[in-house]
This record gives sequence, structure tokens and C-alpha cells, in this order.
Amino acid sequence: MKKLTILSLLFLSFLFSTDLYGQKVSSPETEKDKSELKFLLNKDGSHYVKATFLNQIWLRNTWNNPGTTVDGYLEDQTFDIGLRRTRIQLFGKIADKIFFYTQFGNNNLTYLGERKQGLFFHDALGELEIMENELSIGTGLTGWNGVSRYASPSIGSILSLDAPLYQQTTNDATDQFLRKYSAYVKGKLNRLDYRMAISKPMAVSRSTVQSAFPAEQALFAASPAGLQWHGYYMYQFQDQESNLTPYNAGSYLGEKSVFNLGTGFLFQKDAMWFQEEAGGEVAYSDLALFSVDVFYDQPLDQIKGTAITAYAAFHSNDYGRNYIRNLGVMNPANGSLEGGSFNGTGNGFPMMGTGNSYYGQIGYLMKKNLLGSWGTLQPFLTSQLSDFDALDDPMLMYEYGFNWLISGNQTKLSVNYQSRPVFTEEATGIFQSERKGMLVMQFQISI
Repeated sequence: MKKLTILSLLFLSFLFSTDLYGQKVSSPETEKDKSELKFLLNKDGSHYVKATFLNQIWLRNTWNNPGTTVDGYLEDQTFDIGLRRTRIQLFGKIADKIFFYTQFGNNNLTYLGERKQGLFFHDALGELEIMENELSIGTGLTGWNGVSRYASPSIGSILSLDAPLYQQTTNDATDQFLRKYSAYVKGKLNRLDYRMAISKPMAVSRSTVQSAFPAEQALFAASPAGLQWHGYYMYQFQDQESNLTPYNAGSYLGEKSVFNLGTGFLFQKDAMWFQEEAGGEVAYSDLALFSVDVFYDQPLDQIKGTAITAYAAFHSNDYGRNYIRNLGVMNPANGSLEGGSFNGTGNGFPMMGTGNSYYGQIGYLMKKNLLGSWGTLQPFLTSQLSDFDALDDPMLMYEYGFNWLISGNQTKLSVNYQSRPVFTEEATGIFQSERKGMLVMQFQISI
């Protein structure tokens, strides 16, 4: 650990001491000059190494699900402060046609978590360009995923407080925060942006999100897994988006005119298992997911700097018989009393499951310098509506809030209120019984 720390400090000191630090370079995401941590490896800049840093801090009050406990004590609401994401990226083109990408850091550091947690790699991949722009192949631990746009979100430019996490369809069940051990191909054919991958699912026995034993409802099978096949395809009608990394932007803040229509899939044979009846034989079923979505990001008034961002998606997901997963982001509690809600503890609610899901978000970028030297505002609204087989009522979650863009996405403060449904399991089914809320202020700093 000491050697790793020393090497990291030496690298960072070298990066900061070079006279190339802070130079103006072209950004593939904004097509606009900005200062970057970028070290050039040759005179024309075609070979380079680049570093980025991001930190998202949450101050939050959660109105907990019924029966929620913290370390065994009943708690109706919880205030907490935590690190939603802390990330460092290091990537670049080190030779003609050779690209590498790494990302390390941590997620969801809270007052209930283990102390002195270590960083871990989110991504580590190598890529070879076969045909310029049209075809590249790569492999490693990677977010080159299928299904839909925000199966791989760019976390620094998310429009709302958080990405639509239901699109990260196997999150921590058979992957690592959406990343998979994969081999992939990606590229652009005129206006068609494509990605396809085959992945080896991570072992369910090492997951903490579900039991490793079959139940009456479908779960990810703990038996040795076969390959997972997935892809996503975007037709880009207006400006082209960068596909340097797998992560898709949430908002360009008026810097691009983007209109994309996308579709994607994920398939894994016999990925799920269930028992026909309690104590009965185990049966298997396929994991089959499909989506269509549309992304629109358009400047409205060039002089005022106003812009609109909108996204809509439809998912048809077959996880097997009555699969349902309650998920609470950075859950502020760790237990619940017997007879509590179906949602489970804290801020959990049914987010993923077999059935159809509809998602939409819209944001409006107000005029630049609305607040003088303190930047401008970007109010937003987002919602997920799902008709899950396991529930007798539809699941409707909605959020609204605003981003205070002090310095674009580099320094911003977001305020978000989420309303989620609470479900109760009764003898005749699982029904919505009430709603609960969560109020979050996020402070984001990135470079």
C-alpha cells in the first residue's frame, strides 16, 4: 500500500509540474477549448495521457420506509452526509491505434459503511482501432454495455440528480457497478453509432444484492453462468457524439445540437432460476431485455445561452417469473422490523423487474449568467413508471429539482426531491399503500 501511495504521488507531482499542465486542448465532448490535465506524448498531440477527477457529495434527508431501523433502532427519518461518487480517470492514446482507459475510486461512502475503505478499479481496458472511426475492438473490465443510453451514463453531466439506475440492469448482481468483463466492438458507420459486447457474468456467490439460493420468484442463478450478449445502436440525426469512452452525456448545456434514436438488447441463456414450488425442482429461464429510446439536446437562443434537454425510454424486460428488485441508492439505514413494507429498509423501492418500464426526463437551461458571476440554473423533472408482473399496482417514481451551474458541470450544486411509492404485501397481492420522499443536495466538483 505504501509503494502504491508513493507511486501515485510521484505520478501526480509529475503531471502537475509539467509545463503542459493547464494547456488549452480540444475537448471531444464540448468541441470547445478548456483547461485539462493532459500530457502530450508526441509533438502533434495525437498520443497523450489524460487525467480527470470528480467528487459528488450528498447532504440528504430521507423519510424512511415503514419499519426502518438503524443498527436496530427504529428511525422514521434520517439525515446523512456521504460521498455518492469519488472517481479518478486516467486514459489516453499511447501509440497509433492503441487506446487505454482506466477509472478508479469508490461509490456510496456513508456513515454506516466500513471506514478507511480502499479505492477499486471501475474500468480497466485496452482498445485497438481497426478502421479509423468505423471499427475498434477492446477487452477488459468495461462499461461498453448494451440495452440503452444510460446503461453507461457519464456521471459528470447527469441532467437530474442521478442516472436512471434501472437501466443498469444487472448492477452488482452479476457485474460491478454496471462494469463487466467483456470483449467488445464499437464504432460509427456514417450516422449510426454502434456497440456490441460479449461478457462473462460475475459470480452470484460473490454478490450481496440477492441470495445464492433459488426461490419461488426468479433470481440470478448461482450456477456457473454462460455468456451474456448485448448491444446498443444510436442513429445520430444531428451533431455526432463522442464515443471515445463508453459513457453517454446527460446534458451538453447548449454546446451541441443532438437528436438520437436508439435501440438495444441484452440476452443471456438460463441466466435466471426459480423453484416451481417451495422445496420443488429448480427451473431455469433466459434473461431477455429490450429497449428503445430518444435523446434530444438543443440550444434555443444562442445569445441568451438557453437550451433544452429531453430523454424518453421504453424497456421490455424479462428477468424470469416475477423477478423484482428493491433498490435504495446509498441507503441511509441497515435494517427493518418484521412486518415492515415490501420495499425493505430506508429509501428502497421496486426499481427493476420483469415487465415494462417507461422513463422520461426534461431540463431547461436558463440564460447564461442569470446569477451574474455565480452562473445559471437548470431546472429538471424526471419520472419512472413501471408495470411489474410481481406488483398489483403500477410503480411510479418522480423527481424534480434544479442544477445551480456555478461553472458548468465542473462546479455545480443540485437540489432534488424524490417521491417514491411504498408497497405492502397482503394476502391478495402487493399493493401501494403510501408514498415517501427524499430531499438531496449534491455538491459536484470535477476537472
